[in-house]
Amino acid sequence: MTAYILRRLGQGLVVIIAVSLLVFFAVRLLPGDPALLYLSRTQLDSISQEDLNTLKEKYGLNDNLVVQYGHWVQGIVTRGDFGESVFFRDSVGRLIAQRLPTTLYLGVIAFILYSLVGITAGTLAALRRGTWVDSLVTALANLGITVPIFWLAIILIYVFAFKLGWFPIGGFSWPTEDFGLSIRQTILPVFCLMVFGLAADTRQTRSSMLEVTRQDYVRSALSRGLTERQVTMRHILKNGIIPIVTIKGMGFAGILGGSVFVETVFGINGIGRLAAQAVQQRDYAIVQAICLLTSVVVVVINLIVDISYGWLDPRVRYT
Repeated sequence: MTAYILRRLGQGLVVIIAVSLLVFFAVRLLPGDPALLYLSRTQLDSISQEDLNTLKEKYGLNDNLVVQYGHWVQGIVTRGDFGESVFFRDSVGRLIAQRLPTTLYLGVIAFILYSLVGITAGTLAALRRGTWVDSLVTALANLGITVPIFWLAIILIYVFAFKLGWFPIGGFSWPTEDFGLSIRQTILPVFCLMVFGLAADTRQTRSSMLEVTRQDYVRSALSRGLTERQVTMRHILKNGIIPIVTIKGMGFAGILGGSVFVETVFGINGIGRLAAQAVQQRDYAIVQAICLLTSVVVVVINLIVDISYGWLDPRVRYT
């Protein structure tokens, strides 16, 4: 097990380094001089070439790209310094620390809810295969897997916030500030974050459970007089859970991607909206930091998922 974990950590480190290289050099292929981003409109009209060279020297833009990459990585590893945001005029690490809790709060709620509902709905559809329950659950899951998140968010705002007035149009408040307002502001964004994961969980759970219910040991358990509930909990769920756990890891990482659309539409100051603003303003430091952070999250989650296989199914052996 230890050797397997160390090997997976090594592979994850390679992935993170590759992502950092790709992002760092890709953003610098964009047209324009990066030094001009540090200037206001007034300064752009009056700055001399000498002042521009001084500015480049100050921010290390005169160095070649390899040296710049080395300085960036060194700052992250030794000081936890992701650089300074051009647009916000603030530390990138501070901006991420301020906004990350909001994204995690909404994401974790959505993850827990769609996991519980998706697994339950998929199991129910499998156990009631061919009935109206199965047809309804399958149809809703197919619809949820195809609906665009940003489109759904706009429709929900128009109907439930603008027309009916049940929820605020946007914004975010912590429960400790105003519990009632926080709940009302959370419902629509969380629902949008849930939709794709809920549909994927339902479809995968139904497929896995149908495969398990055809096995001989399930029929043997039923023939011994065990109730459907006992067979489901002891045999079907336990043996069909591994494919579901696999997509759970990808699903949590997908919430970070979906937060870009959800937070932008609902006006929530989280990591997703920060990333969208950074791309629009060509704020290199923020784009690099968020991409690197996302790659680390994906690597860690995949490692946890891989390790959990052996705990869920003793037949799995690590080599």
